[in-house]
Order: sequence, then C-alpha cells, then structure tokens
Amino acid sequence: MYRKWIALLAALVLLLLPAAQAESPVRVAALKGPTAMGLVELMRDGEDYAFTLAASADEITPKLIQGELDIAAVPANLAAVLYNSTSGGVRVLAVNTLGVLYIVERGERIQSVEDLRGRTIYTAGKGSTPEYALNYILRGSGLDPAQDVTIEFKSEHAECVAALLNDPEAAAMLPQPFATVAQAKAEDMRTALDLTAEWDRLQADSESPSSMITGVMIARTAFVEEQPEAVAAFLEAYEASVRFTLENTAEAAALIGEYDIFDAAVAEKALPYCNITFIAGEEMRERLGGYLGELFAQDPASVGGALPEEAFYFIAP
Repeated sequence: MYRKWIALLAALVLLLLPAAQAESPVRVAALKGPTAMGLVELMRDGEDYAFTLAASADEITPKLIQGELDIAAVPANLAAVLYNSTSGGVRVLAVNTLGVLYIVERGERIQSVEDLRGRTIYTAGKGSTPEYALNYILRGSGLDPAQDVTIEFKSEHAECVAALLNDPEAAAMLPQPFATVAQAKAEDMRTALDLTAEWDRLQADSESPSSMITGVMIARTAFVEEQPEAVAAFLEAYEASVRFTLENTAEAAALIGEYDIFDAAVAEKALPYCNITFIAGEEMRERLGGYLGELFAQDPASVGGALPEEAFYFIAP
C-alpha cells in the first residue's frame, strides 16, 4: 500500500509539473530611469511578473544571456549588440523610450542648433549613443563637431551640471530626468533644445523617417519561441502600463519614487519630457532600423559590427 501511495504521488507531481512551470512568473528587468517608468503600473498590479531594477546595463546583460531573465528594457544600440554577439539570441519587442536628450543653458541665447556654434558643450557618454546623436544633429544642421563646437566629456551628468554652473557661456547636453534636476540648480537655467525634435526635423524629408530612440524592450529568442502567449500577454499589459504612466503623471511619479526608479518629485516634473512610448510591429522596425542605421554609419561597433537581420524585429503574427 505504501508503495502505491508513493507511485500515485509521483505521478501527480509529474502531472502538475508542466502547469507549475507554465505559471512561473515572467522575469523582467529594466534600468532605473525613463526606460523603467512605463512599467510602474505593471510592477504594481502584474502578479505574473517578477521585476529586477538595475543601475546599469552591465547588471542585466549577463543574466539575460544566461537565461536568468526573460525580458529586459535596455538601450537601443545594446539590443543590436546583443543580437549580433549571441547569434540572434534576442528579439526586440517594442520601442519604449524615444530621445531623452536636451541642450540646457543659462540664459536664453540658444534658440537653434546654429546658436551652438563656438560654444563649449558639456556632456557624458563619450563613445556611446549620446555622442553619436549629438554629432548627427550638429552635422545635419551644418556644424562640424570637431571644428565649430568644443565638446567636453565628463564622467557623469552631475559633473556636466557643475561645469555649466561655473561656465555660464557654455551649454550642456543632458538626458531626462537630469535635465529637470539641472533647472533647479540656478534661476536662469533652462532647456534650450529638444534633440528629439531636432532629429525629427532632420528626418522630415526622408522616405522612411527614423526616430531618435533611447530604449527598447527585448526578450530571449528562446522565450519568444517557447512561450508566444506569454509574450503576447506581456506586450498587451505593458502597453496599458505605458498608457497609465502617460495619463496619470502624479500617480505614476509616486510609484516611480516608491520603486526607487527616480525621485518622485523630479519624476513628476520630468515625465512629460521623457518621451516614454510604446511602439511595436512594423512601425517599430522602421523607426528603430533607421536609427540603428544612423549609428552604424558613424561607428559600426556601436551596433555590434553589423545591422541586425530582419529576424531581430519581433512582429506579432
């Protein structure tokens, strides 16, 4: 009798094991900042998800590659690098953040990109996408980054703000929410240029306009192929969460502070300028593909040495 009970119990465990595995939470990671802000309603209400927040992409990338994460919000160019370095091991699901870069100055002298001529621009991000984006906009507006401006790189955004406070004739390129933080440092500090709008201006006559893109949502290819229903459910829930963030600024900002993504008071002021979005499907492929193409033209290494293949872009059936 004892053996029969053991056999019955073992059979029951084996019967229930697939269901238990199927019900395990989807593991989602994001960086603290704008790319995580659109997730806050899902973080609050999404019982089917386990979230990890990180300060840098270096904390997320190994876990994703090793299969410890299923989905992650990462910088747009990093998604392409990962695709190339893992032989197609990740797929991009959606664009979640457009450009977050702004030119900040003290005073009101900068009204156009041309007004940057002859100025020093303090910025962080040497050798990364902020530098490539700035170069593209300067060149597209008729300025030579090597001759017509002085770009002085700092190790972090706080150093850029400190430099601008000591050099009122200069400008700084800052991402949100740091551009909002900067404006609290001096009464005459203001946002002079929205570089996303400047990118769009340069792309206006293109047959296939691209967008400046900061962040995307990616997933392991194995996860996409093995759990298509979970991917579809996530995208639906995530789109609703983004809509919540955009339509309920104060409530979303409180959650952003609660989850230690960013200071709630700063987030409430910065949210309208963080360009949080949800773009999937063919529009995602067109916009992101064009953006990666611009980065590739400046430095192929910025996207992993080659533009990703069509399989990189997840298009729901």
